[in-house]
Amino acid sequence: MMVRLGNFLFRYRNGIFPLAYVFVFAKRTLLFENFQVAALVGLIVALTGQFLRFATIGLDYIVRGGRNRQVYADDLVTGGLFAHCRNPLYVGNYLILVGVGIASCSTIFVFVILPLMALAYRAIIAAEENFLRNKFGPTFDAYCARVSRVFFKPFGLSATLNGMTFHWARVVVKEYGTTFAWTVGYILVVLQNAWLSGQYVASSALSITLWSALGVVIVAYLVSRFLKKREIIRG
Repeated sequence: MMVRLGNFLFRYRNGIFPLAYVFVFAKRTLLFENFQVAALVGLIVALTGQFLRFATIGLDYIVRGGRNRQVYADDLVTGGLFAHCRNPLYVGNYLILVGVGIASCSTIFVFVILPLMALAYRAIIAAEENFLRNKFGPTFDAYCARVSRVFFKPFGLSATLNGMTFHWARVVVKEYGTTFAWTVGYILVVLQNAWLSGQYVASSALSITLWSALGVVIVAYLVSRFLKKREIIRG
């Protein structure tokens, strides 16, 4: 059951998952009384997730798009952060979701969407594990025995990183869209929370900072997209 659900979600996730973000704006009152503290805590959590994605992609990247929108892998990638967690990209994704959810102060998102997204990622992981076990057999089983599914094992990290090259160009090419999506969502929900709480003042330091940050994020996205499309940088 879980594998079938995971295969379905993997196939249609690019259409289904973005809908989850809509619910960060679904609120009339704020879940947390002090929305600014919630925004700060949420930002720390989301940045932790983004850092994990940056590190994973920059060190030893695994293609997660599958083939023909189905789970697929040519090789069993066990280097880089995959030597310390079997699904660092998904863990990073979920931390970003949790961070934006905390900042959103949306009761629906925190108590309904986040649990549903946890179930969705668990199903996708089950589908991927089923594929990898069928393809790589005992090699994958041995990998599972020494590396946790979602919990990060810090021991030996320095040895893993020693001698590895960090691919900044690949991070920019692969990650600029994801980074743009959640940062824009984060900025907008904090502005929405300021409005709902009656504390929005266009000339305040918070408003100026957020609107300026939004401008920087948009420019960074456009520059990254230009560099990628013109193949000035390649992943």
